[in-house]
Amino acid sequence: MQFTLTDIEHAPLEELLCESERVRKATFGNKIDLCAIVNIKSGRCAMNCRFCAQSVHYSTQTEVYPLRKTEELGEATRMLWKRGISRVGWVASGCGPTKTELNAIVESAEQVLNDSPVGSLCCASLGQLDSDSLLRLKKAGFKRYHHNLETSEQFYPQICTSQHWRDRLATLERAKGLGWKVCSGGLFGLGETWNDRFQLALVLQTLQVDSIPLNFYNAIPGTPFAHHGLLHFEEALRIVILFRLTLPNAAIRICGGRPKIFADNSPMLFRAGADALMTGNYLTTTGISPEQDRKMIHENGLQTVNS
Repeated sequence: MQFTLTDIEHAPLEELLCESERVRKATFGNKIDLCAIVNIKSGRCAMNCRFCAQSVHYSTQTEVYPLRKTEELGEATRMLWKRGISRVGWVASGCGPTKTELNAIVESAEQVLNDSPVGSLCCASLGQLDSDSLLRLKKAGFKRYHHNLETSEQFYPQICTSQHWRDRLATLERAKGLGWKVCSGGLFGLGETWNDRFQLALVLQTLQVDSIPLNFYNAIPGTPFAHHGLLHFEEALRIVILFRLTLPNAAIRICGGRPKIFADNSPMLFRAGADALMTGNYLTTTGISPEQDRKMIHENGLQTVNS
């Protein structure tokens, strides 16, 4: 069944849910993938993204710390593995690591990831990188590169002026060219239009990304976008449907904003086409524990990928 963008925005929700659930089941069955992140460096980002609590340009209550040591990263990563999370992402603030930071990350990864359990995967989310840096990370043991495009190219200058959308895209293109699996998605509720959302989906379709994290803005005091309210639950569901129907074979991963917008309605996300969740805490906001998420998934007749 074909749906237009106008249909996604206005058609009866139940009709859309039936189709998006059918598409999810056809590709992923009843399996739901869980991932979690380790924040390896927090705050003092030089970029001026107007939604971000980690930007040095704004006064927020976000914790600030430099790149964490190998022992800390190993402990945090192994703790997630023990809790049954096979996919763990290392995330650092900033436009990209310095040469010294990259050397340290590679060294830490070589030590920590060598001890990873069978079937576990570690992703890197380190901003904009050149080909040599991406190759080093790949050889160090990372299996997927994550870098969000956030929104459409047209809308991006409304949320950030210190970096260019095309530079973000170039990092993803380099990663794909080097054989990386790629994770890239967006943040919604920033004032973008439905067409902006659709244009982002089309770019991700062209890139053939493997995983698409969908984040829903949860306003952070101290940022220029602190006045933005939460998206309505139904509108957020329709965004999930849009990405599932546009990219039927990619993982649709629900990340930031889920506890606020969906709360007890999280099972509706699976009907909307989501087949993956980020569990645990996010970079600067509180999430839902892996144990709670796993319980919710199983109570709804679904299984986690590693269960």
